[in-house]
Amino acid sequence: MAEDEKKKTAVAAEKTKGFIGEFKKFIMRGNVLDMAVGVIIGGAFQAIISSLVNDIIMPVITLLTGGIDFTDWFVALNGESYASLEAAQEAGAATLNYGVFITAVINFLLMAIVVFLIVKAMNKASEKVSKKKEDAPKTTKICPFCKSEINIEATRCPHCTSELKD
Repeated sequence: MAEDEKKKTAVAAEKTKGFIGEFKKFIMRGNVLDMAVGVIIGGAFQAIISSLVNDIIMPVITLLTGGIDFTDWFVALNGESYASLEAAQEAGAATLNYGVFITAVINFLLMAIVVFLIVKAMNKASEKVSKKKEDAPKTTKICPFCKSEINIEATRCPHCTSELKD
């Protein structure tokens, strides 16, 4: 009976070590670190977009719509009317804040536009780089016998020693 328990303990330890080992391997991969950096930068970028919407775009929209402030668009669920959202919240009234939702939608649309423009610019830059690589003269060729990459001027493959015909 003691032997069975030792085997179970060894198997459990092996599974734990395997799981922990796999987790360490997963965490240390470059993709996970890149994703973490992306999330952190995305959070900072979201703060910039929120400021753009709240401090620049929404005041212009408010001016264009004759002083309408989206943040004060709400419905008090207790049936009473309040001068502002802040007043309703101070009174402890439950509210549906659809003006805040409209602002969040504008935030999202601006974020999507900015990300689209960044991806579009990166694709264009990548396209230019790949065109430059295609335009560069070839310096290597593939051996028809061993399929190794060799110098374009070679007359004999250094890998398989086959004679190459041009």
